[in-house]
This record gives sequence, C-alpha cells and structure tokens, in this order.
Amino acid sequence: MFYVIQFILGGTVMLLASWLSKSNLHFLSGIITLLPILTLLNMRLQMKNMTEDTFHIVQQNAIFGAVGMVLFTVLVFYLSGLWKPSYAILGALSVYIVFMVAGRPVLALLNA
Repeated sequence: MFYVIQFILGGTVMLLASWLSKSNLHFLSGIITLLPILTLLNMRLQMKNMTEDTFHIVQQNAIFGAVGMVLFTVLVFYLSGLWKPSYAILGALSVYIVFMVAGRPVLALLNA
C-alpha cells in the first residue's frame, strides 16, 4: 500500500514541478526537481525495511540508475538541439537502454 502512496505522491510532485516551472524545458525542470524529493521520501522506507547488506545493494543500484537518468536527461537536452524532439528522445532512450542493459553485468561483478 505504501508503494501506491509513493507512486501517487511522486506523480503529483512531478506534475506540480512541471506546472509551476517557468522554464520552457518542463521535462528537465520536473526531473531535476523530482529526484531529490523522491530520494528523501524513499530513504525512510529503505532504512526501515532492509538489512544492511540489502540496503547497500539497493544503494548501488540507485546510484547506477541516477547516472542513467542524468545520461538520458543530458542526451535529450543535447540531441534536441541537433534533431527534432521526437528523434532526440528516441535516440536518448536508445542510449539509456543500452547503458542499463550493459551496466547490469558490471554491477553484478562489483557485488561479487
């Protein structure tokens, strides 16, 4: 049940951050605003319900995911200056998927 509440809260924060932003780049402003807020909300759940080893594994995955999100955001911003926005998003999404799939074995090696 708490996950549903977090999902609704996260979506509301994302919507409000985009709506209240005065920037033309609502997507980027919303993500930049959303990430620290959701991280703080999620830390309580992680620390309460996980063992120390599990928490460290989740922390490594979260850092990897955050790097992927930054990569995606930077690529959308950069590629939108070169291509049409839809092509920029598809290109950034393709690179993001390759990053996440290729990085999974690297994380497994680090945890071993």
